[in-house]
Amino acid sequence: MTGATTTPAETTTERFRADVLDPSMRQIVLVDFWAPWCGPCRQLAPVIERLVAATGGKISLVKMNIDADPLIADQLGIKSIPAVVAFQRGRPVDGFVGALPESQIKGFMERLVGPIEVEGDALEAAQAMIADGDLAGAESLLGELAGGEPPNVKAAAALLRLYVDTARFDDARAVLDALPEAARRDTDVAAAAAALQNAEQAQDLGEIDELRTRITSDPDDLQAHFDLALALNAKGLREEAANALLEIIRRDRSWNDDGARKQLIQFFEAWDPMDKAAVTARRRLSALLYS
Repeated sequence: MTGATTTPAETTTERFRADVLDPSMRQIVLVDFWAPWCGPCRQLAPVIERLVAATGGKISLVKMNIDADPLIADQLGIKSIPAVVAFQRGRPVDGFVGALPESQIKGFMERLVGPIEVEGDALEAAQAMIADGDLAGAESLLGELAGGEPPNVKAAAALLRLYVDTARFDDARAVLDALPEAARRDTDVAAAAAALQNAEQAQDLGEIDELRTRITSDPDDLQAHFDLALALNAKGLREEAANALLEIIRRDRSWNDDGARKQLIQFFEAWDPMDKAAVTARRRLSALLYS
C-alpha cells in the first residue's frame, strides 16, 4: 500500500453508472459531494484522498459537484456538504456528512474494508498543502494531530509556524498555551515559540525606513538598531536583522543588560540552525565576544 494520492475523477449524472455504479460491483466506491464555494469540502478533500490511496485499491474515490450537477444529490437526500457516500454492488451502503477528523474518516473506511495502514506522513502531507496554498487544509490536518492525546509536537510546531507566518498570533498563542510543559521543551516547538515572540515584538514597531532614518540621524540610538532588527526579522530579512544586533554589540555589549546578544540568540532559536544568516551571525558574534 502507499500513502500517495491521485486526483479523483469528477462524475456527472450521465456518467454516474459508468463511474460509480458499475465499478461498485467490484470494489467500494466513495462519492464525495462538494461545491467550489464550500470551505470544509476543500479541507476534507486531501485527507480523504490520502486515506483512499492507503487502501491499496480496495476503495476508489469519485467527486461530484452538486452546483453543476445536483440531481444525484437530490435523489440521495443530501442537504448539506461535504457529504461522502459509499456505494457497493450498485447501492449506497454508508456515508457521512461534514469535514470529520481524519481518525473518524479512517474508522469509517475501516468499517467498509478492514484495517488501513496509512504509510504516508501526515506532516509531509500538511507541508505539501501549505506549499500548494491550501492553508485551510493544512491547518485542519495539523490541528487534529496537535490536538491528539498526547499531542504530536512536530505538528504543533508546524501549526505554530503557519499561524506566525499568517500573522494569526492569538491563534498561535492559544496552541502554545494548550501544550503541556514537556511538549513546549521540544526543540521545534521552542523554535516556533521564539518565532512567535519575535513576531509579537515586531507588531508595534515603526516602519523599517523610519527606523533607518532614526539611525542615520543618531547612530548611537541603540534602541533604534534593536527595533530595526526586530522589524527586519519580521520581514524575513534575517541577515540584515542579525547585522543590526551585531552593531549594538560592537558599540556597547552591556546595552540593555546584554539585550542585543540575548535577542540574537532568540533569533538563532527561531531560525533553522543551518540557515546561512544564522551560521554567519554566529561566527561574527564569536569574533566580537572573544577577539
